[in-house]
Amino acid sequence: MPIKEKFAISDVRIPVKRRKTLDPAKVERIAYDIMENGQITPIRLRADKGGGYILVEGYHRLEALRAIGEVEVEGFLVHAQLH
Repeated sequence: MPIKEKFAISDVRIPVKRRKTLDPAKVERIAYDIMENGQITPIRLRADKGGGYILVEGYHRLEALRAIGEVEVEGFLVHAQLH
């Protein structure tokens, strides 16, 4: 079972195809929820060959955390892409 870890948001890269799917209204709703309840669902990341991490799942959660000024995100490090 994967272990939940904290990752620096600045170390997470978003795949170009993924960037086109961002819904600002959804980010805003998630940001308010995170401010009220904290981050409940971890994102999923995979290690990048050049250092840092590549987002696999949780783009809106990541952007919501960034929008409210957080510098870390809880996530799972996985070894395969989900998309």
